[in-house]
Amino acid sequence: MFDFVRKHTKVLQFILLLLIFPSFVLFGVEGYSRFTEGGNAKVAVVDGQGITQAEWDVALRDQSERMRRQAPNVDPKLLDSPEAKREALDALVRDKVMQIAATKQHLVVSDERLQRLFQADPQFAFIRMPDGSVNKGMLAAQGMSSASFEQRLRQDLTLRQVVQGVSGTAFASSVNSAAAFDVLLQQREVQVQRFSVKDYLGRITPSDAELEAYYKDPANASQFQSQETASIEFLVLDLDALKKDVNVSEDKLREYFKTNESRYTVAEERRASHILIKTEPSASADDKAKAKAKAEALLAEVRKAPGTFADVARKNSQDPGSAAQGGDLDFFGRGGMTKAFEDAAYAMKQGEISNVIETEFGYHIIMLTAVRGGEKKPFEAVRAEIEDDVRKQVAQARYAEAAEQFSNLVYEQSDSLKPAADKLKLTIQTATVQRKPLPTAVGTPASPKLLDAVFGVEALRNKRNTEALEISPNMLVSARVVKHDPARLLPFAEVKAQVQDRVVKKMAVAQAKKDGEARLEALKKGGDAAGLEPAQIVSRVQARDLPRSMIEDIMRADASKLPAWVGVDGGEAGYAVVRIVKVLPRDSAVIDAKRADQQYAQAWSAAEASAYFAALKTRFKVELKPVVAALAASAATP
Repeated sequence: MFDFVRKHTKVLQFILLLLIFPSFVLFGVEGYSRFTEGGNAKVAVVDGQGITQAEWDVALRDQSERMRRQAPNVDPKLLDSPEAKREALDALVRDKVMQIAATKQHLVVSDERLQRLFQADPQFAFIRMPDGSVNKGMLAAQGMSSASFEQRLRQDLTLRQVVQGVSGTAFASSVNSAAAFDVLLQQREVQVQRFSVKDYLGRITPSDAELEAYYKDPANASQFQSQETASIEFLVLDLDALKKDVNVSEDKLREYFKTNESRYTVAEERRASHILIKTEPSASADDKAKAKAKAEALLAEVRKAPGTFADVARKNSQDPGSAAQGGDLDFFGRGGMTKAFEDAAYAMKQGEISNVIETEFGYHIIMLTAVRGGEKKPFEAVRAEIEDDVRKQVAQARYAEAAEQFSNLVYEQSDSLKPAADKLKLTIQTATVQRKPLPTAVGTPASPKLLDAVFGVEALRNKRNTEALEISPNMLVSARVVKHDPARLLPFAEVKAQVQDRVVKKMAVAQAKKDGEARLEALKKGGDAAGLEPAQIVSRVQARDLPRSMIEDIMRADASKLPAWVGVDGGEAGYAVVRIVKVLPRDSAVIDAKRADQQYAQAWSAAEASAYFAALKTRFKVELKPVVAALAASAATP
């Protein structure tokens, strides 16, 4: 087919022209523009402002990348599930509502407030340098510049102001707090009699007829099926495969080393101590002059006795992060300090003390205490690394062409992977795979994308190559089913032991429940309390040895008339009869009144903020497009 297309290109172009031109005449250019809207199509509207499909796609991609960083082994299907899509859209809608509200309320964040928050908020400590500047290296590792970080922080603070007036003024009385926590943390004294399933297992012997009936019940068939499997051949094209065929001359390696010398030079780092006399950027000229004079006096003192620098810093430095360490700032590289500070430090010799240096934070006296790095590695030490880099670059340059060849060959000669393997010098690999891989499965055969293709109708029926699938960046794979073993019901004789285990357990669960319910009724009528365990005090925070589900049943039970009786069905764990003897107040040691009031106020504040956001959505008329609304409904359905 591809040969025919190449040989008759002009003919096909003429035919396409005949097909396309009348379409323009009949439907107009506007009709075609609808097909090209794509990412510009609106998925939601807030106060007349649209959220586009492209914005949603970007938000979903960013959300997926965050989840992958947090959980590298997360199932890729979860990242593209209706729930994940709804979560990404909800975040977009929330931001849009908050942005509109902030604009209409004329909310802004001044530079001074932004700087003050960055300096004081503990959540930014990990990117705040000792001198108060931003750690640019840390930001770069997160894919941000100082400007983009400032913009994001400013936007976050602006949006936060929208609900702060509501959430920050929520009032929750101590009376309401006490009532809520009294109910939540109430204690109850109980006695329990357990009817454990394990105690019944040895007493039950089902008949062969009962076993066969369970085995033949369609509702139980899936328990005794073999796994669906497929024996496959597969071919992988990636940079590692292409690198194997790349040869690089010695001259080329040395040329690369010379061109990229900076990459093989250990970055120079400097260690310094400083004494800071702080000034605010808005300080008066008189205040700045006084601060500088104090710094000059301290400079004269430490130049007379350099060995006292650390003691002088402890007593006089106004940098809370380093004063206690004698002004020590540890090692830092280029870009790690504010520019004036860095320029001075990198112009000094070890042991030297600088003049007074002015920055936006005040006046500094710097002592350079150590220098490390800056050495160039010899060619021989990095030869293997260079060779790998060069081969990888050559492979990357060849990849696009090889990927096109790979895709064409596995498609055009779909009855075998050998032509593609021979042409591109790849190795055909084999594996036996299941439709749903085991949690421990790794590597290419565990790729959900590949398994979806392998177990597709076409691949199973025709046993032809799958299309070339990109299962990760710069990695294509194609597979062919050699043998398919469908899931099947295993013979009764083969699974009889499993059937017996399941039937015995099912009957034991039923018998435990039956005996427990009979015992409960007897006790309610005044029966003998023998068999009940000694009384113990339990609560939602002190479950003792009782399962969480049993605790919830106990705490929900009506205890207005004591003793009260509760039957708890624990399923495969068994049945329990519980006698509630006393109802006790909450243990004050669990949470004191002050902390309880704080937590209740936080919960109330969150509830009011949520209600206010819901009101804003109504006010700004949030509208989801029909298809998106259907997706949202499906994501919300349990």
